[in-house]
Amino acid sequence: MKETDYKTYIDEDELPQAYYNVRADMITAAGGHDHAPILHPGTLQAVSVADMEPIFCTELAKQELNTKDRFIDIPGELIDFYRMYRPSPLVRARFLERLLKTPARIYYKYEGNNTSGSHKLNSAIAQGYYAKEQGLRGLTTETGAGQWGTAMAMAAAYFELELEVFMVKVSYEQKPHRKTIMQTFGASVVPSPSNTTEVGRKMLDEFPDSSGSLGTAISEAVERALSTEGYRYVLGSVLNQVLLHQSIIGLETKIAMEKIDEYPDIVIGCAGGGSNLGGLMAPFIEDRLAGRQSPYFIAVESASCPSLTRGRFAYDFCDTGQVTPLAKMYTLGSGFIPSANHAGGLRYHGMSPILSQLYHDGFLDEARAVDQISVFDAALQFARTEGTLPAPESSHAIRVAIDEAIKCRESGEEKVILFGCTGNGYFDLTAFEQYLNGTMTDSIPTDEDLARGFASIPSLEGIQ
Repeated sequence: MKETDYKTYIDEDELPQAYYNVRADMITAAGGHDHAPILHPGTLQAVSVADMEPIFCTELAKQELNTKDRFIDIPGELIDFYRMYRPSPLVRARFLERLLKTPARIYYKYEGNNTSGSHKLNSAIAQGYYAKEQGLRGLTTETGAGQWGTAMAMAAAYFELELEVFMVKVSYEQKPHRKTIMQTFGASVVPSPSNTTEVGRKMLDEFPDSSGSLGTAISEAVERALSTEGYRYVLGSVLNQVLLHQSIIGLETKIAMEKIDEYPDIVIGCAGGGSNLGGLMAPFIEDRLAGRQSPYFIAVESASCPSLTRGRFAYDFCDTGQVTPLAKMYTLGSGFIPSANHAGGLRYHGMSPILSQLYHDGFLDEARAVDQISVFDAALQFARTEGTLPAPESSHAIRVAIDEAIKCRESGEEKVILFGCTGNGYFDLTAFEQYLNGTMTDSIPTDEDLARGFASIPSLEGIQ
């Protein structure tokens, strides 16, 4: 591949016309390989499109398993929708640079300029499109902090689809306005775990006061989809199809940086399930896979849910109820439940198989876990200098971008730092209030806490 090949898929308005599929390049890269196959929970054999069709839209199942096509065309109707808010801004954080007195040049790709408030709409609208094309009646999904649920509600309304959202209970209680905006777009919102599904009732019987987890919400959403005619399940992160859709973030970023004759020395993204980081870094990781110049990649996760930094690289279920396929990923165990006092998203027990494999193979350079208090400290510095209130998830990346810029100040290095600002924080004001009045706390899992989660990782005889 020539370095400029991706430009073939960028139109005159700098909007991508195709998604970039990093898996095709992972297979051919020297020293790297595709992630291990996703396994059927019953047979423990690699899943096929037919295996996935009862859960996912057919076209999305095909995208999930596509290892050959480097670029996948974006349908015209989706491109028209993207034009409402894309390309998203690439901004130089000059005021933050001045505050930090750093010689570094700091850039961020801002994904908060749409009603959903985050990058999640990039994949939500694609998944809604393929559901409508298949003639489905409705969809089910889960949401943690609420960004994905909000985005999916917008997409479902646009395509006149029914939508049921299982929202992690602690977020349902902490962020009532997220629930309201989902309902505004016509979605039904259920706090998870709930008594409306078999897996939810089982969880409540065992843990009556459970604050919920994304793994549990996924189990409930999958159960509902499988039991409702004309419905399928959609997911906002982790899956290959989602990272594929989010690649438009990185494609736009790369072309914009080339226009101003810049190339990042460091690329930083928050990492929960991997959709934002994977999307931002995709065309830059292609440079690494091809043996060209590439940035230093840092994945930033919450110290409350540290899958990359403290997890195990193993096959695990993608949900707490253990009904979904198994993926090889960095995981804390599907039974792990993060602390209820964690204000942001980034609550998933595992990491994208793509990013997990890249990290395992050394193509993703570093994972760093940061605590909640320092994250909100960084959020306030950013808001007060750059004039944008960032989402708590984004603020994990901001924290490390600030730390790296300070290192540049101390060393005198003029590095170019790029991070993803995944969305705005206007629905997270309760958390900002807690930080400002001093009631915010941190809860970092002990080794004993992690051991309980690891105990839920299945032991698969003869499968590596």
